[in-house]
Amino acid sequence: MAEGLRERKKRQTRQYISDVATGLFLARGFDAVTVAEVARAADVSVNTVYNYFPAKEDLFLDRSQGVIDRLARWVRGRRAGESAAAAVLRELREEVESVSPRIGLMAGYAEFMRVIEDSPALRSRLWAIGQEVLGTLERELREETGAPDDDPLPSLMAGQINWLHGTLMAAVGQRMLAGGTPAAVSREMLLLLDEMEELLSEKVLNYAVRGAG
Repeated sequence: MAEGLRERKKRQTRQYISDVATGLFLARGFDAVTVAEVARAADVSVNTVYNYFPAKEDLFLDRSQGVIDRLARWVRGRRAGESAAAAVLRELREEVESVSPRIGLMAGYAEFMRVIEDSPALRSRLWAIGQEVLGTLERELREETGAPDDDPLPSLMAGQINWLHGTLMAAVGQRMLAGGTPAAVSREMLLLLDEMEELLSEKVLNYAVRGAG
């Protein structure tokens, strides 16, 4: 369905407010900027800001929803004969090999991460997002395998698979903060993925294999 004028204007307004806020946070730090200052800089009311962003942290981490369902989405789209862990490893490798900005392989990511490192509130929100990623993945695995609610295996497997994603994202952030270039960090992350795969047991690597047809 084509995007209507009203929806497009709302999306553009949301993006504009987020861009203004991000510029302020990068320049002065997250904790030093108030929502009222963001509203003034974007020429909107404080209520308008909160209509689009329920919490101040959402202004900076405005793309978190795409991260929250990322692993579940990859598992849901896995190929015939592919396990849940194999699908996530494949998707992560493709992101790394393409030097994708979606995982932080881009110019300016170090400055973005520095704002998070300097803010306890943003670090806390990032941790909470990680828990949502894990919970969403566990629910997907439970549904895909038909496991009952009291079966601990989907939770255990989600933890192992989520470890791949969380470790990679943390490593990208650390390397970029240390001054790495996207291309160099990409090469390092491919080696890291190989090492992590070697640490996974056969039970994890062969869990929730999608049947043919």
